[in-house]
Amino acid sequence: MTRNVDAPGGDGSADADVLRKLHQTLQRITEDFDTRWHFNTSIALMMELVNVLYEKESRISAAAMRQCLEILTLMLSPFAPYVTQELWEDMGGKGAVIKQSWPAFDANLARATDVEIPVQINGKLRTRISVPVGFDKAALENAARGDEKVQALLDGSTVVKVIAVPEKLINFVIR
Repeated sequence: MTRNVDAPGGDGSADADVLRKLHQTLQRITEDFDTRWHFNTSIALMMELVNVLYEKESRISAAAMRQCLEILTLMLSPFAPYVTQELWEDMGGKGAVIKQSWPAFDANLARATDVEIPVQINGKLRTRISVPVGFDKAALENAARGDEKVQALLDGSTVVKVIAVPEKLINFVIR
C-alpha cells in the first residue's frame, strides 16, 4: 500500500467495512491459535483482509487504516517476525513486536450486518441475494421473491414448497 497512513480522509461505510473485516479476521485467527493451530488458514485470512484494504484503500480514514495496519502487523508477527519488526518500527512501535500483547477482537465490530443467501430453484443455484442478519423465513422468502432474476424464473410456474433456512439458503420447489 502506497498510501500515507497519516493522511486525512475516509468515508464512514468504508471504515466500518474494513474494521468489521479486521475484527472478523482477528477473531478467526485467535480462535485458530487457541484450538486448531492451522496456520495456512490464518495466512489466507490475512490475505483476504489485505485484499479488502486494497479494494477500499482510497475511502478509508487515516485512523482506520493505521488501526488495520498495526493489528495486521501484530497478527503476522508469529509468522514473519523479522519483517514485522521492521514494519512495527516504521509505524513508530516501541520494543520487540513479538513481545507485544496479542490484540483483542471486538465481537460487536466483528458481527456481520448483512449476509449473502444463495437462492435455489429445484435445488439448483440461480442467484444470490444480500439480506440483513436476523431475517426470518417469511422476510427471506419475500426478499428472494423480490429479486428480478427469481421473479423471471418463477413466472408461470407453481411453487410447490419453499425451504427457507435463515442466514443459510432459500430453495423454491416448482412445477
